[in-house]
Amino acid sequence: MRWIVRGVVTAALAFGVVIPGSAPTASAATELIVNGAFTTSTANWWGTGNTPISVDAGQLKAAVPGGTAKPWDALVGQKVPAFPIRQGHKYILAFDARASAARTLQTTVQLNAEPFTGTLNKPFAVTTKKQRFAFGFTGGFETTQAELTFQLGGLAGGAYTFWLDNVSLLDITGTPAGNPVAQTNGFAVDPLSNPKEWIRLNPNDDRKTTIDNALASKPMARWFGGWVPNISDEIQQYIAPAIAAGKLPVLVAYNIPGRDACGGHSSGGAGNVAAYKEWIQTFAAAIGTRPALVIVEPDSIGDIGCIKLEEERTFRYEMLNFALQTFKEFAPNTWTYADATNKGWGYDIKLPELSTRLKLAGVANAHGLAVNVSNYFFTDESIAFATELNSHLDTPKPFIVDTSRNGKGPGNEQVDPWCNPRDRKLGSVAQQGGGAEMLLWVKVPGDSDGVCNASTEPAGRFDPNLAMMLINSR
Repeated sequence: MRWIVRGVVTAALAFGVVIPGSAPTASAATELIVNGAFTTSTANWWGTGNTPISVDAGQLKAAVPGGTAKPWDALVGQKVPAFPIRQGHKYILAFDARASAARTLQTTVQLNAEPFTGTLNKPFAVTTKKQRFAFGFTGGFETTQAELTFQLGGLAGGAYTFWLDNVSLLDITGTPAGNPVAQTNGFAVDPLSNPKEWIRLNPNDDRKTTIDNALASKPMARWFGGWVPNISDEIQQYIAPAIAAGKLPVLVAYNIPGRDACGGHSSGGAGNVAAYKEWIQTFAAAIGTRPALVIVEPDSIGDIGCIKLEEERTFRYEMLNFALQTFKEFAPNTWTYADATNKGWGYDIKLPELSTRLKLAGVANAHGLAVNVSNYFFTDESIAFATELNSHLDTPKPFIVDTSRNGKGPGNEQVDPWCNPRDRKLGSVAQQGGGAEMLLWVKVPGDSDGVCNASTEPAGRFDPNLAMMLINSR
């Protein structure tokens, strides 16, 4: 029902989290790496005898030989000074890397002596373009003698050069949960939104100025799912300029397996539970300690009734619990909002049942609820619905209302009334308050819900005809 197809996406890296630029630092986080910027030297870093290292324009440069058999036959890393790893603590490893040829490499955080037990062991794929990688992980043992390594050997393709920069290993345990609204001033306008991309690709279309002024220039969320080949790079492209401008980014996580089980127009999601958990870990680590809002998995609570197998419903709750807990632990300045359906769907389910689903999904770890996402119910109706739903929860939650398309309320379509109903209208632009914690454009106005009613475009594709309908409707 909600799938967003990005107009332009960058090339994917095969593994890990990719974030161009420098990693953020939280005030309570502890930096474990010394000389991670290589401004003047490679002090505190080492390379195996066959992999000499040097400084190259403020980066560590490693000359990696060909013909090695194992990944660890060519290494660079830091083990002096050794650093502590605490069991159960939360860490984010981040670094910039590139190579003279595409390679899939390995990074570890491990004991610096036999048996070299690792608490992090992750592949990452470099290209000739400098990219930032980040990995969130939980300390698996207690030691004061840990090391960081980059395993560069054991590859076909011969010798190559590897560059490394801006290395950070943060212990974020104890970082206080922050208020992202208080840390910013207003909401971010997405410069790469689907309507912005349509305007860029259609410079001679007479509708472009109207769409830009009324729609594309307004704050709205950016959606992330499996169609984004390099999620962390896209998160960085969206978040970094927003934070630099003092604006609050709004993101939507939409990749749960069995997505859109009821509607079907946006079916898909991660391949399995493990893949989803890896994806969520990537998502949270990509945000890190920066302020953000994340709407977690629209439809995921509402369409549980359309999941036939009990085992799959159990997995759904397991994944939602993991998502909300992971954002809480690895993105402490992010407010998450759990899917709480909409007035029509919620009353059909019955509020006691809906509240039970939310509890099973771990709503206690969410900052709040998200109602009316991608739907059309009036704001006052949605506020009344969320308020009544809150009376069934153990602890009432603040909530946001999606006002992107609710200026005239629901349509009158006989088939799939939620899917591109005709003659709808833009709602209130993003703002704090308005009867809820915030009113937000969560759905991108003009993006199709699927091939239905007022649009012939697939789900998530920007439709300028839909956009003009929303703008011009009276």
